[in-house]
Parts: sequence; structure tokens; C-alpha cells
Amino acid sequence: MGDRSKSLALMGAGALLGSVSTIFLLKLLSRQVAVHHRDKAIELNSKGILCETQNKCHANGEDRSNGMTGVDLLSDEIVAEQLTRNIQFFGLQSQQKVTASYVVVIGLGGVGSHAASMLLRSGVGKLLLVDFDQVSLSSLNRHAVATRADVGIPKAQCLKEHFHSIFPECHIEAKVLLYDASTEEEILSGAPDFVLDCIDNIDTKVALLAACVRRGLKVLSATGAGARADPTRIRVADLRESTNDPLSRAVRHRLKKGYGIEGGIPVVFSLEKPKAKLLPFKGPNGEENPSDYQIVPGFRVRIIPVLGTVPAIFGQVMASYVVTELAGLQVPTEPIVNLDVDHYRILHQRLIEHEESLYGTAMHVQVDVDEVMYIAKELWHGRSAREPSAKDVGRGMWRSVNELMLVRWDREKPASVSNLVLLKFEEADEHESRTLDDIKENEPEFFSRVTAVLKRAEKDFGMQNF
Repeated sequence: MGDRSKSLALMGAGALLGSVSTIFLLKLLSRQVAVHHRDKAIELNSKGILCETQNKCHANGEDRSNGMTGVDLLSDEIVAEQLTRNIQFFGLQSQQKVTASYVVVIGLGGVGSHAASMLLRSGVGKLLLVDFDQVSLSSLNRHAVATRADVGIPKAQCLKEHFHSIFPECHIEAKVLLYDASTEEEILSGAPDFVLDCIDNIDTKVALLAACVRRGLKVLSATGAGARADPTRIRVADLRESTNDPLSRAVRHRLKKGYGIEGGIPVVFSLEKPKAKLLPFKGPNGEENPSDYQIVPGFRVRIIPVLGTVPAIFGQVMASYVVTELAGLQVPTEPIVNLDVDHYRILHQRLIEHEESLYGTAMHVQVDVDEVMYIAKELWHGRSAREPSAKDVGRGMWRSVNELMLVRWDREKPASVSNLVLLKFEEADEHESRTLDDIKENEPEFFSRVTAVLKRAEKDFGMQNF
């Protein structure tokens, strides 16, 4: 009887599990059918077959300007389940911001395809995918989704077709276009929440970045990912801070010379020097006439060796940066200037000497060298608190580091993690001569920024006590 009872129990559990699975699959199937009909309706409408009048379209609740219905995608249980881990990470309201966002990705090669793929998997509700090029056999070592069957088809179309099987509720547009002045309006209109520049041509990249600045659009740019192998040296920083990268150097020069833009654009780049040089383009039979294989004149004149893992990581970094920005989550980036332990010891010693000089004792210094490392690196990114973005680049970064010291923000409180700011020597002297009320009244933006950073330090160290 015991064995029979166990068998019946197992059969019952199996039946219940099968019923639940069947219900879920039926819901998923009906969703795929609904999405198929929606896409077909949009396709027919673009050909003038559906929505004979504008009023009828509005009566159906659709806004044809962007293809979105305005419905919260997370109210759908399948979508919510698919994005469960993101919701747990960000919280529901922040994930709703991501799902309601519109992102444009321009350049869909090794970097752009991975960035777009993770934006999709992170729940971005609308994507515009732009690239003039086709999938090639040699690009399969770094492309996010392309297979041999996709060779020869446009990269934008390739991604769209694959993406529909991953997150069919996402509204995806694919444009086989080269970005230039004639296509700017078509690509950048519609008020995107973010633009990802994954272009590897300097002229096109510069024109796109300048247009985004002119239009007031948030943009994240990828610099050279080719000829590199060390993923630990990839950084996100202002364009002014990108070093060891010929592409970003050329972009900086042209933006400043042609458009008066010196910074303010975040970029993903590598501190690693390229390990290989550009090679002449050769056809499949070894011929060196690139014009025979160019889709657009001037492109693919030379090629650069690429280890497929690095552009993939570039793309993942870009997606992570954009998704956290869309969700409203502040993620401090790694400083470009990494000090060694001796630098942190010097900063700690300067603090002690300054306290003894100003207050007659160092008794109120409540930080050690490890905590000084956190303050200098994590809170102030290796630069003065008065510089929200780097002013010094290259060797100037290293020179400026030697002119920094830690001082109390509020003289009435001890020199603790949540009450120390990193300033240059002359800035420290000025700070000591002023009151916080004076700073708050005359420099409210600076006061608010520093206060927010110090509150984060207090929170971080409060969490570490558990």
C-alpha cells in the first residue's frame, strides 16, 4: 500500500506540474500569436492597407508616431516573469522606467550587437537598430547572435529577427542606413532616451556625437575595442579622460576643432595599448582592392585584428551603463588614475599632519589607509571634489594627483569616511577659511553634490557593518 500511495502521489504531482506547464505554454503561445498579428498589422498599416483613417488608428489606442501603445509591459505576467531578476535588482518602479524607454543603437557589429542584445534582455521597451552593413563570415567571431545562415543579410535585420524570439513584446525597428547628415533626422528624431554610438568610422562617429550634443540627447560612445585582450582595463569615463586609444584621440581632436566640444560625452574605452596594427584589406582571393567589397565608399579600407571577447565586453559595459542610467541607479565608475598603496599612505600622512597643524592633534582622524583608498578612489575618483569631470588628461592627471589632500568637510565633525573631501592644496586652504553656510549659499550645486557623495559614504559603511 505504501508503494502504491507513493506512486499515486507522484502521478498526481506530475499531473499538476503538467497542467501548470500546459497553462503557461498556452499563455505563451497566445502571446506569440498576438505579437505576430500586431506586427503584421503594423506592416500592413505601413503599406496603407490598415487604418484607413487617422481617427480609426487613434480609436484603436495606437500612436503611430512610435509604434508604442503606452501600456505598461510589466503588467503582463510573462514579461514580468522574464524580467523578475531585474525587478528584484532595481525595484518595480525603476524597472518600469527601463521598460518604458526608447534607445537607439547605431553600429551593430561586435560592440553594438552585444549592447543591443543586453538592452533587449534588460527589458528596454523600444529599440531602433541602425547599420548599413551586412553580416560577414569573418564577423561571426564577435557578433552577439548572427549564425552562418545570417551571412549576407543586413545586420539590423539579423538582430531584429533574432530579438523577436527573445522578447517579442519589445517594439523593434531596423534601419539599413548609414548615419550622415541626410539620415540624422530619421535616426535621431522621436526623442530617444539614450543613443549608443558603436561606430568605428571616425567621420561618422564625430558627426553623430556632435548631433547628439546639439540635440541635447544622452549618448554613450564606444572607442576602439580591436587589437586588445585585457578586459580588466576597460573603463567608462568622460571623452577627455580616454587615453591610449588612437580612435578617441582623433575623435577628441575633431570634436574640439570642428564643433567646439571638449568633453561631456561618456565613452567606453580601454587603458590597454593596442597589441596589433591595422592591416590592408584583402579580398577572399588575396586581392588588395577594397573598393570591390565596399558597401559604402571609404569604408573597410583597412582592417584591425579583433579578439572577439573584448568588443563583446565593451557592448555589455555599454548596456549596463545605459540600463542603470535609465533605472536611475547611480553606479560610481572606476577612476582612470589608479594610485598605488604609497599614494594612499601619503594622503593618510598628509591628513594627519594637517590635523596636527590645524587642530593641534590627530586624535580625531578616524580613517586608516584602506579607508583613505575608498575615499580617494570610490568617492572622489582620484581627483578634486571641485572637479565633477576630469580637467587634466594624460600626464596632467598624474601631476594633479600629487597636489591633492584630504580635509574635513565640516570642521565640527571628526575626520571620518563621511566627512572627508579630496581637494588640491590651494582649494583646501580656501575651504578651511570658509563656513559650510557660506558654501551652501554661494555654491549650492557644489554643496549638494558633495553632501550627496558623503551621504553615500555613510550608507556604504553602514551596510558594511552587517
